[in-house]
Amino acid sequence: MTRQEKSQQTVTIFHKNLLPQEEMLEVKKKRKQISIGIPKERDKNEKRIAITPLSVEVLAKNGHKVIVEEGAGLDANFTDMSFSDAGAIITKQREEVFQADVVLKILPFNKEEIELLKGNQLVISALNIGILTNEEIRLLMKKKLTALAFELLTDNDNCLPVMRSMSEITGRMSILIASEYLSNEKIGMGKILGSITGVNPSEVVIIGAGTAGEYAAKTALGLGALVKIFDNSVFRLKNLQQSVSQHVFSSILQPNILSNSLRTADVVIGAVNLMEHKSGYIVTEDMLMQMKKGAVIIDISIDQGGCFETSRLTSHDKPVFVKHGIVHYCVPNIASSVARTASYALSNIFAPILSRIGDSGGIASLIREDEGLRKGIYLYKGILTNNFIGNYFDIASQDINLLITAF
Repeated sequence: MTRQEKSQQTVTIFHKNLLPQEEMLEVKKKRKQISIGIPKERDKNEKRIAITPLSVEVLAKNGHKVIVEEGAGLDANFTDMSFSDAGAIITKQREEVFQADVVLKILPFNKEEIELLKGNQLVISALNIGILTNEEIRLLMKKKLTALAFELLTDNDNCLPVMRSMSEITGRMSILIASEYLSNEKIGMGKILGSITGVNPSEVVIIGAGTAGEYAAKTALGLGALVKIFDNSVFRLKNLQQSVSQHVFSSILQPNILSNSLRTADVVIGAVNLMEHKSGYIVTEDMLMQMKKGAVIIDISIDQGGCFETSRLTSHDKPVFVKHGIVHYCVPNIASSVARTASYALSNIFAPILSRIGDSGGIASLIREDEGLRKGIYLYKGILTNNFIGNYFDIASQDINLLITAF
């Protein structure tokens, strides 16, 4: 090596040593091949799967190992053969799936599933604070896991991609379900949801102008129904009005106006974020008793306690009950009733994230780079990083932005 080459090498090493930590990470970052475990959901009401064969094919071609539990996709009409042909490993051994670097499922991890995990992994699922127990969160911490709640995951536009995608499906499905229960075929009053020539259109009241409410409104309007929308935010009402591209009746949530609209409604969709309402439910039992007999309510907010005082949790097996002559549909995971469509929507979000974990050299590197992903992390290497969960379970939490500089 010449004197000039040695001098140049010394300068390069010197400059590297002076680089900030973030830039040093870029220098050291090396692509990593990861293993991904996809277990079968044990709840018969959950039929979705988070990754489809098409996404498995992309991940496998990039060198990642995808392990799918036998029968995991059958409820969404994805056969084991379709996953195998895409490059996945199909296993009958449930324990094998939980040994992967990343374990991805829909429902929160229960005690039995947590015990199967080897530890020091990334786990991705719904958080669902109403189901998670103190014991389970402490078991997750003990395993030194990094945990991502997909309902907290944020994209570059500061939106919640998983929640928006599932809400879009839920909003559209709520109208189709209501239409079914309005008909004589089920237990309804024998009306079509929408309109035909010479007959008054059915009336649909939507409480909540978020994503679910928006797509419920679009679907109902497409069928020719008369739509009325209520929300406690004028901003959201304006956005929805612009989105549907036609004039609809809209109002702030005033009890008297809402009560009058409920009296003539054929269908009521409850799609409001109840965390914004200290009083909990929106429609009281007295208000509901003034509605027409045979009317249908779809309580999309049932996983937060329900929009209606008379609501109680139902399932896909027994989705409805009748109270005061009103048909109540209170299934929390409506998107699971169209499991194949919902699975494609979820896979479109998760597959790129899994690819980026490998490209970044691991989850720790990607968490440092991606603020939106960071917002979805509630455990980092076994340390609780979500204030709300910490307060809920009386467990100390730490700021993830400080933790990622320490590890």
